[in-house]
Amino acid sequence: MQLGLVGKPSSGKTTFFNAATEQSAKTAPYPFTTIEPNTGITWVRTKCPHTEIGTACNPKHGFCVDGERFVPVEIIDVAGLVPGAHEGRGLGNKFLDDLRQASVLIHVVDASGSSDAEGNPLKPGERDPAEDVEFLREEILAWIQGIVERAWVKARKMPNDKKDEALVERFTGLGIRPEEAETILNRLGYPEGKEREWAEAILRFKPIIIAANKIDVDPAQENVKELQKKYDYVIPTSGIAEYTLRKAAKAGAIKYIPGDRDFEIVGSLTDQQRKGLEYIREHVLEPFGSTGIQQVINTAVFDVLKYKVVFPVEDENKWADKKGNVLPDAFLLPPDATALDLAYTVHTDIGKKFIAAIDARTKKRVGKDHVLKNGDVIKIVAGR
Repeated sequence: MQLGLVGKPSSGKTTFFNAATEQSAKTAPYPFTTIEPNTGITWVRTKCPHTEIGTACNPKHGFCVDGERFVPVEIIDVAGLVPGAHEGRGLGNKFLDDLRQASVLIHVVDASGSSDAEGNPLKPGERDPAEDVEFLREEILAWIQGIVERAWVKARKMPNDKKDEALVERFTGLGIRPEEAETILNRLGYPEGKEREWAEAILRFKPIIIAANKIDVDPAQENVKELQKKYDYVIPTSGIAEYTLRKAAKAGAIKYIPGDRDFEIVGSLTDQQRKGLEYIREHVLEPFGSTGIQQVINTAVFDVLKYKVVFPVEDENKWADKKGNVLPDAFLLPPDATALDLAYTVHTDIGKKFIAAIDARTKKRVGKDHVLKNGDVIKIVAGR
């Protein structure tokens, strides 16, 4: 699974990336600061089961803070998109190709309306953020439609028994699952004369979340309300606030867990630093409940893609591996994942030799077709 960050230049997209990944990719107040894609790891936040047994966990990947487990997810930040990108304007074709494997797109929008379609500065409120939402959707659709048209030109020349296979294979290259491509094919038939319909159907399997950024700048609050009336999954965000809070937490100045509603000052601060943090509290955390960055990541993974976190263990009584590490692994699995899928995720050989699974909470034995739930702690029983 990969999350793709998209948006016009100067929308705060790379600041969002830096906040979400705790990296320092280059940012600047002018278009096309990002040329090569930035790829990193961010984390989804979920309750850790270790709180149920009163023993601290030992994550091999990600981390756990105060009972909140953070599970790694790949995220990519690509060059800013301008109108006409699918025709090659700006860094368009490169931008779009970089997004092929993203499972969900996070559209970072300048909710303050303080930049034009090209990313050049305006006075706050001079542009309607809904225009950015519409033009990006059209650019993505036009790009996908071009892929559909080219794929059909090749597939139509093939024997009938090869056409379906070729189309499904082509569109799984866009980051959608084979069964999703087959669903589109069964519903719409071949793309002949239906290229736009095909593009719209594919985009439904590559959903877009709107991160309404720069919420501390007027008139962002009103703009966010208008966006939420028009579109699904509109989340108010402040990338710069989240980035500042994470840096302060790492420096030991504050206690802050990504996604929290507030922070606690625990270290020494200059007057300027204190004022900066109070500004974030007053203009971001209090009116919106969080910076929105963690909420966007969690919404993408849990609400849109409907993935779940499952914890495999070797000891169903101590919830540990054979070395005694408690809940060392946490895997993100698709909504229909079964006990057998988990076994293969742990290791191919374990999947091949699967016998059964044990629910560590209930101690009940379950079969390979048992559909897992978010937060399950599972032991896999496999042959030698």
